[in-house]
Amino acid sequence: MGSRKRISAEKRKEEKKTQYVAKLRNCPTSPRKMRLVCDMIRGLEVNRALDVLKYSPKEASGRVEKLLMSAVSNWQNKNEGVRLEEADLYVAEVSVDSGRILKRLRPAPQGRAHRIRKRSNHVTIKLGTKVIVNE
Repeated sequence: MGSRKRISAEKRKEEKKTQYVAKLRNCPTSPRKMRLVCDMIRGLEVNRALDVLKYSPKEASGRVEKLLMSAVSNWQNKNEGVRLEEADLYVAEVSVDSGRILKRLRPAPQGRAHRIRKRSNHVTIKLGTKVIVNE
Protein backbone atom coordinates (compact mmCIF):
# COMPACT_ATOMS: atom_id res chain seq x y z
CA MET A 1 0.00 0.00 0.00
CA GLY A 2 1.32 3.45 -0.90
CA SER A 3 2.16 5.95 1.79
CA ARG A 4 -0.62 8.35 0.72
CA LYS A 5 -3.24 5.62 1.00
CA ARG A 6 -1.87 4.48 4.35
CA ILE A 7 -1.97 8.02 5.75
CA SER A 8 -5.56 8.57 4.64
CA ALA A 9 -6.59 5.14 5.98
CA GLU A 10 -5.05 5.92 9.37
CA LYS A 11 -6.81 9.29 9.39
CA ARG A 12 -10.18 7.58 8.72
CA LYS A 13 -9.52 5.09 11.53
CA GLU A 14 -8.80 7.93 13.97
CA GLU A 15 -12.03 9.70 12.98
CA LYS A 16 -14.01 6.50 13.50
CA LYS A 17 -12.78 6.27 17.09
CA THR A 18 -14.65 9.47 17.99
CA GLN A 19 -17.89 8.60 16.17
CA TYR A 20 -20.35 6.02 17.41
CA VAL A 21 -22.74 4.46 14.92
CA ALA A 22 -26.02 2.52 15.01
CA LYS A 23 -27.89 1.27 11.94
CA LEU A 24 -31.47 0.19 11.37
CA ARG A 25 -31.94 -1.88 8.23
CA ASN A 26 -35.12 -2.72 6.28
CA CYS A 27 -37.47 -0.73 8.50
CA PRO A 28 -40.99 -1.09 7.02
CA THR A 29 -41.75 2.64 6.88
CA SER A 30 -41.47 4.86 3.84
CA PRO A 31 -38.24 6.85 3.72
CA ARG A 32 -40.16 10.11 3.38
CA LYS A 33 -41.97 9.59 6.69
CA MET A 34 -38.77 8.53 8.42
CA ARG A 35 -36.88 11.60 7.16
CA LEU A 36 -39.46 13.87 8.81
CA VAL A 37 -38.64 12.32 12.18
CA CYS A 38 -34.87 12.24 11.64
CA ASP A 39 -34.78 15.91 10.63
CA MET A 40 -36.21 16.80 14.05
CA ILE A 41 -33.20 15.39 15.93
CA ARG A 42 -30.30 16.21 13.61
CA GLY A 43 -27.66 18.21 15.50
CA LEU A 44 -29.36 18.02 18.92
CA GLU A 45 -27.83 16.83 22.18
CA VAL A 46 -28.65 13.19 22.90
CA ASN A 47 -30.86 13.89 25.95
CA ARG A 48 -32.78 16.60 24.10
CA ALA A 49 -33.20 14.33 21.05
CA LEU A 50 -34.57 11.51 23.23
CA ASP A 51 -37.12 13.92 24.72
CA VAL A 52 -38.19 15.13 21.28
CA LEU A 53 -38.65 11.56 20.04
CA LYS A 54 -40.49 10.41 23.15
CA TYR A 55 -43.19 13.06 22.81
CA SER A 56 -43.49 13.01 19.04
CA PRO A 57 -46.84 11.60 17.81
CA LYS A 58 -45.31 10.01 14.70
CA GLU A 59 -45.08 6.22 14.55
CA ALA A 60 -41.52 6.26 13.21
CA SER A 61 -40.26 8.18 16.26
CA GLY A 62 -40.43 5.04 18.43
CA ARG A 63 -38.07 3.21 16.09
CA VAL A 64 -35.66 6.13 15.86
CA GLU A 65 -35.69 6.48 19.66
CA LYS A 66 -34.73 2.82 20.04
CA LEU A 67 -31.97 3.27 17.44
CA LEU A 68 -30.62 6.34 19.25
CA MET A 69 -30.52 4.37 22.51
CA SER A 70 -28.54 1.70 20.66
CA ALA A 71 -26.02 4.31 19.49
CA VAL A 72 -25.70 5.59 23.07
CA SER A 73 -25.14 2.02 24.24
CA ASN A 74 -22.37 1.63 21.63
CA TRP A 75 -20.78 4.79 23.03
CA GLN A 76 -20.99 3.44 26.59
CA ASN A 77 -19.30 0.18 25.58
CA LYS A 78 -16.24 2.08 24.32
CA ASN A 79 -16.19 4.70 27.10
CA GLU A 80 -16.64 2.88 30.37
CA GLY A 81 -16.57 5.03 33.49
CA VAL A 82 -17.67 8.23 31.72
CA ARG A 83 -21.12 9.56 32.58
CA LEU A 84 -23.52 10.38 29.76
CA GLU A 85 -24.37 13.81 31.22
CA GLU A 86 -20.69 14.89 31.22
CA ALA A 87 -19.89 13.62 27.73
CA ASP A 88 -21.51 16.35 25.56
CA LEU A 89 -22.79 13.77 23.08
CA TYR A 90 -24.84 15.02 20.16
CA VAL A 91 -26.41 13.58 17.02
CA ALA A 92 -23.69 14.35 14.49
CA GLU A 93 -25.26 12.75 11.45
CA VAL A 94 -28.54 11.04 10.56
CA SER A 95 -29.15 9.55 7.14
CA VAL A 96 -32.20 7.79 5.77
CA ASP A 97 -31.78 5.76 2.60
CA SER A 98 -34.32 3.80 0.61
CA GLY A 99 -34.42 0.07 1.31
CA ARG A 100 -36.01 -2.71 -0.64
CA ILE A 101 -39.44 -2.18 -2.18
CA LEU A 102 -42.06 -4.94 -2.03
CA LYS A 103 -44.28 -4.78 -5.09
CA ARG A 104 -47.89 -5.86 -4.67
CA LEU A 105 -50.95 -5.75 -6.92
CA ARG A 106 -54.27 -4.20 -5.95
CA PRO A 107 -57.39 -5.03 -7.97
CA ALA A 108 -58.79 -2.12 -9.96
CA PRO A 109 -62.05 -1.68 -11.91
CA GLN A 110 -62.69 -3.40 -15.24
CA GLY A 111 -60.20 -6.22 -14.71
CA ARG A 112 -57.17 -3.99 -14.30
CA ALA A 113 -54.59 -3.98 -11.52
CA HIS A 114 -52.65 -1.19 -9.86
CA ARG A 115 -49.17 -1.71 -8.48
CA ILE A 116 -48.65 -0.91 -4.80
CA ARG A 117 -45.09 -0.24 -3.68
CA LYS A 118 -44.46 -1.03 -0.02
CA ARG A 119 -41.33 0.90 0.77
CA SER A 120 -38.73 0.32 3.47
CA ASN A 121 -35.67 2.26 4.56
CA HIS A 122 -32.25 2.13 6.19
CA VAL A 123 -31.43 4.62 8.97
CA THR A 124 -27.90 5.41 10.17
CA ILE A 125 -27.22 7.51 13.28
CA LYS A 126 -23.74 8.78 14.12
CA LEU A 127 -23.01 10.35 17.49
CA GLY A 128 -20.16 12.74 18.08
CA THR A 129 -18.64 14.47 21.08
CA LYS A 130 -18.27 18.22 21.22
CA VAL A 131 -14.61 19.07 21.61
CA ILE A 132 -13.94 22.25 23.55
CA VAL A 133 -10.76 24.02 22.43
CA ASN A 134 -9.09 26.22 25.04
CA GLU A 135 -7.19 29.15 23.55
